[in-house]
Amino acid sequence: MGANSGVQMLRVFAMLTTSALLSSSVGAREGPEADLAGRARPASTMQARALDVTALLAQARGAPPIICALAARSVSNGNWNGWGSHADAPATPLGAVANLDDDRGRGELASADVDRLLDALASDDVCVRELSVQLVGRQDDARVAAPLIERLGASDAALRTVAALGLGLAEPASAVDPLIRALRDATPPVRANSAWALGRIEHGRALAPLVALFRDDTPLVRQAAVAAVGRLESTSAVAALTRVLQQDEAVSVRRVAAWALGHLESRDAVDALVGALGRERDARVREMTAWALGSIEDRRASAALQAALRSDADDVVRETAAWGLAQIEDDAATAALGTAAANDRSSRVRGTAAWALGQILDDDGAKAPPGLLRVLRDESEDARRKAAWALGQIGDASALPAIQEALKVEQSSEVRRALVRALTRSGGRSEAVFTELLASKDPQVREAAVRGLAGASSHNPWPWPWPRPRPFP
Repeated sequence: MGANSGVQMLRVFAMLTTSALLSSSVGAREGPEADLAGRARPASTMQARALDVTALLAQARGAPPIICALAARSVSNGNWNGWGSHADAPATPLGAVANLDDDRGRGELASADVDRLLDALASDDVCVRELSVQLVGRQDDARVAAPLIERLGASDAALRTVAALGLGLAEPASAVDPLIRALRDATPPVRANSAWALGRIEHGRALAPLVALFRDDTPLVRQAAVAAVGRLESTSAVAALTRVLQQDEAVSVRRVAAWALGHLESRDAVDALVGALGRERDARVREMTAWALGSIEDRRASAALQAALRSDADDVVRETAAWGLAQIEDDAATAALGTAAANDRSSRVRGTAAWALGQILDDDGAKAPPGLLRVLRDESEDARRKAAWALGQIGDASALPAIQEALKVEQSSEVRRALVRALTRSGGRSEAVFTELLASKDPQVREAAVRGLAGASSHNPWPWPWPRPRPFP
């Protein structure tokens, strides 16, 4: 390793270490410090964890973008993407490289450090701005709202952009009117971040100005405005969102419009979503449309989702269609789901179709489709597990021979547990069956047999398979 590389590695280590200290100190609960065992920590440990904002910003300057993103993620205690994070913000200083995806508890910094971070929002270094806005956004909004609103009117567009981002993170109600004014800013990232921030604050007064942005020239702005309107949860916007879904030229905007309509769960949007599912050329939009129809849970969508499950070229669209049919719980969809479970080229689609059958046919007297029984021999362990779970939900005694045959050859412990559950719930409770199960070398199978002996009511719905739709734009 050369001298320059060594210096860079030391800087990276210093920045990540400082960020890790920050995540532990900023997210700490109020009150006496304690270790994982609940013992009070010594004062020396508490002092060692104090945050040095000056050192953090010094190490951040000039750092490679990916390292900055990792450090910023460490600051935010990285977690799953969601609306509560700024991972979905339209324009962060680092752009697409950043993935700050947690908004857990806010922590208090000293006033001097908050002032230092606010000043750093004007830095010419994107990493410094990224870390600074993340930290500022975690502070109490009473401390940072006024300074951020002031910077929203700065002459520097980059500073206005990051100020809008900070206001979205802090969510102060006092920022609603300044952010509405910022929707007319000449710089697209400022308008986009302002729309995003208004969606997080969720104040109804922003609805009309946000809908007006649906005609903005910049797709990034339209996308942020559509997502924000979806978050405001006003059914009065359904007609405008429908027009965006049908007419906007940008795939990203149409996709978010489908998400917003699904999030609103408006039955008035079903016909438009059904039309989009059949006509839309981009698979990402069709996927979100299928998710939206499942979220609305209107049986008028069943035929369109079945058609997508049978013939859509994209695996993810077909899987989401299967998930949507499970949400609607239309018995008429079982034939299409059984065919998909048996024959789809994607193991994920086969597994989710099997899961959907368990959701729909969880009823006394239901019969397991032949296609579901075929999944017990699927090459995918996940698909077999979901099929076994579904058979346990259905409880069809005529499926017992197929379940018993599958138990003889199944190698996966998790699938075997699910098969035992299916066996007992389908009436396979003979002495010979349980004698064999209790003699199994697999402790989990023996445990499942004991559960079965205790009675079907003792069974929790394990394993609990779950498909993978895309609930966020």
